[in-house]
Amino acid sequence: MRISIVIPVLNEAERIGPLVRYLQSNGGSLVLEILVADAGSTDETVLNATEAGAKIVQCPVRGRAAQMNAGARAAQGEILYFIHADTIPPDTFAFDIQSVIKAGYEMGCYRYVFDINHLMLKINAYFTRFHWIWCQGGDKTFFIRKSVFDQLGGYNEYYSIMEEYDFLLRARKGNLPFYIIPKNAIVSARKYRKNGWLRVQLANLVAFNLFRWGAQPGRVKGVYQWMLK
Repeated sequence: MRISIVIPVLNEAERIGPLVRYLQSNGGSLVLEILVADAGSTDETVLNATEAGAKIVQCPVRGRAAQMNAGARAAQGEILYFIHADTIPPDTFAFDIQSVIKAGYEMGCYRYVFDINHLMLKINAYFTRFHWIWCQGGDKTFFIRKSVFDQLGGYNEYYSIMEEYDFLLRARKGNLPFYIIPKNAIVSARKYRKNGWLRVQLANLVAFNLFRWGAQPGRVKGVYQWMLK
């Protein structure tokens, strides 16, 4: 079983090259390909990703659900691994994922920590070890058998935000074995640096509750973006 890594991007020129090289260097032969699903970047994201060795999947629809689905459709590996451009998984990621899948789990993720020393963010990160739905999210870097992903219909592109939560809820209804690897991915705290911890926490809480109450994704996204810079 080999891994296809899918990275949805939009104007991530600074981060994408180093990330692709890191994934190649540490993934070795267990990684079949790295697919960068671009939604019309206007900077040098595509150039830098290509020079680093990634394959580019052009997505005409902007939004992580659509971009990750486009990457998944192009993927040739038996395992899909979805990573955000501002997240770095442990250097053992390929071996970890293979081991978890071989142990009988269909999907899983990591815990995470932030890239700055901040007490409240350490508390946030602590809860990523738990299976509660509000402790999930794409920053945990999800992996799944491609056949299972296809059976679930991929990400629902109706969700312009909160798509990972919707996907995980559907997966849970099917009682899919899910494992949180007890290692940490490293997530950029750039959103917290720009907005402050309290503002981001409030925006996350409002967005999650609107999603839980069935609000239209456009409204959820609009409120979330209004609350953050």
